[in-house]
Amino acid sequence: MVLVDIHSHILPGIDDGSPDLDSSLGLAEAAVADGITHALMTPHTLNGKYLNHKKDIIKETADFQKALEENHIPLTVFPSQEVRLNGNLPQALDDDDILFCDEDGRYMLLEFPSEDVPTYAKDMTFKLLSRGITPIIVHPERNSGILAHPEKLQEFLEQGCLTQITASSYVGVFGKEIEKLADRFVEAGQVATFASDAHTLPKRESRMHDAYEKLEKTQGLDVANSFKRNARNIINSDNVNLNWKPLKKKKHFWIF
Repeated sequence: MVLVDIHSHILPGIDDGSPDLDSSLGLAEAAVADGITHALMTPHTLNGKYLNHKKDIIKETADFQKALEENHIPLTVFPSQEVRLNGNLPQALDDDDILFCDEDGRYMLLEFPSEDVPTYAKDMTFKLLSRGITPIIVHPERNSGILAHPEKLQEFLEQGCLTQITASSYVGVFGKEIEKLADRFVEAGQVATFASDAHTLPKRESRMHDAYEKLEKTQGLDVANSFKRNARNIINSDNVNLNWKPLKKKKHFWIF
């Protein structure tokens, strides 16, 4: 069974993820044990701290694939990026310095600043969509602005963006508040797929198996399979369609 992870930070020594090759090989072994067969290598870029260039990531990924094969770890890796929402993004695209989730340049991981959704975000996603690029908004459940106002995510879905929830969020690793918001997004059909966003062992490893086990139990096998299919479709440049609905309003209980 093919299981694709579209978001991980397991390339060695390139960002805030794995610090060295030994750690990367350990993360890869953990990913395989978690059921992952294919993974995008998505180091941060344009986030103010890390500027990982396309050509460097391609080389690092090829070197890592060779190391995986030498160590008999059955994981296939592809070069990509986690791109921070940034006013310099259009220029980086023009300079051919952006990696996508697929070879056709149809899907791109887009990260908002963790503390809020910038006022120019919708304008930027519109520009990307106008170029034929579908932004996949990563871990919206962990964005402070969206936590405070979850309905903000709908504005991007209405444009045609997709979303990816971190598997660890869905199983409570980041706390109950984030887990509950992830639950709400999943129940409303506002999520295309899970991803590991793996960084380090043991605190930030892959939790894909646990997430899919919970998803199948709560939403059914068809939904779980659709999440897995969507991840495959993303890396294959195929269509991903969400049948989403607005979030249910939270119930308030009044005591008189």
